[in-house]
Amino acid sequence: GHPLSLSLFTVCVCVCSSSSSSTAMASVSSLLDSPSSSSTIGFSSFHSSLFASHHGAFSSSLYPSASPWRNVSSSRRVVTMGLTEHGPSLAIVGVTGAVGQEFLNVLAQRDFPYRSLKLLASKRSAGKHVPFQERECKVEELTEESFQGVDIALFSAGGSISKAFGPLAVAQGSIVVDNSSAFRMDDGIPLVIPEVNLDAMHHINLSNKQGALIANPNCSTIICLMAVTPLYRHAKVRRMVVSTYQAASGGGAAAMAELGQQTREVLEGKPPTCNIFKHQYAFNLFSHNSSVMPNGYNEEEMKLVKETRKIWNDPYVRVTATCIRVPVMRAHAESINLQFEKPMDENTARDILSKAEGVVVIDDRSSNNFPTPLDVSTKDYVAVGRIRCDLSQGGNYGLDIFVCGDQIRKGAALNAVQIAEELL
Repeated sequence: GHPLSLSLFTVCVCVCSSSSSSTAMASVSSLLDSPSSSSTIGFSSFHSSLFASHHGAFSSSLYPSASPWRNVSSSRRVVTMGLTEHGPSLAIVGVTGAVGQEFLNVLAQRDFPYRSLKLLASKRSAGKHVPFQERECKVEELTEESFQGVDIALFSAGGSISKAFGPLAVAQGSIVVDNSSAFRMDDGIPLVIPEVNLDAMHHINLSNKQGALIANPNCSTIICLMAVTPLYRHAKVRRMVVSTYQAASGGGAAAMAELGQQTREVLEGKPPTCNIFKHQYAFNLFSHNSSVMPNGYNEEEMKLVKETRKIWNDPYVRVTATCIRVPVMRAHAESINLQFEKPMDENTARDILSKAEGVVVIDDRSSNNFPTPLDVSTKDYVAVGRIRCDLSQGGNYGLDIFVCGDQIRKGAALNAVQIAEELL
């Protein structure tokens, strides 16, 4: 109950270097690694045991040098709590994947408040340790019982896992934020970008202790609509043509590793290893690897079409897309052509975008400086540039823009965590 106890507790989780706290650190380690903890980072048992047995083990030098209360910049809200008995219990499904790992990064960087944290993955990954907030945390096997007592579950383990375990988690009272395509187009399930259509999830909250499911849009859709929605609100988009240049990160950690491997192999004059994609990826580009449908569009392209209409609640907006894989490690780029119902000149568009939440304008014609994937890699914002009127459309009814955004971050993990923040 002491006002410093939570601060000191959080410090002891994050700071492991002080020799004066070695006894307390041993208690931390034993609690987090013991079978009784179920491989879960938790507040209540950890807090009571630590402060009952080791109340005097802390040096006062710990507190001033490592205060856990950081001012974390957020486009919507600032969450600066970390581990706290008043936070929700969390679970991450697919924690060993690229997006799962980014979930942990985002949660730590934004100091998301949580009471306990379960790290879940396949049986093959169970028992592995992953770093989180200066700790090595054990991964548990995902089972039907994994969600008992879990308030919020972040899923990024593929559509089949989401379909099998998402409804089970909801039935046990968890609010599931799912990064797969399993539920995006289902009626009654909100498809949410917090900066764009937060009201779609207004009926879901933690306080009523009822499970629910919220879908994270596809990465290309998120990046696109972060830039286009502010313009849509001003002049309404009638037609949108999108060409994507999608990074290896969209194919997961294995695709990223293969791009690196192929690059080395090609430079050494060796034949490239092609296990993830059938095409050589290094020094090449090709049509997105998703299945091609009878209408000639691939699944990735149709996601952009359908998800845009649902998120904007506009079934009449005309959208067409061409999605291409490019040999970039992470962060997608998109060339977007827009046709508006009302005139929109480029200066007005630039002004609107410069004030848009989660958007940064990089549009310097004199120095030929515009967004690149490297500019936005590991960043929270979407960058927009090449803002210009479409000469093929008269009367300022057309606009071209170029957009870049980190596929793993705002295109997946960050968006999901922002949704979870809005539930608090």
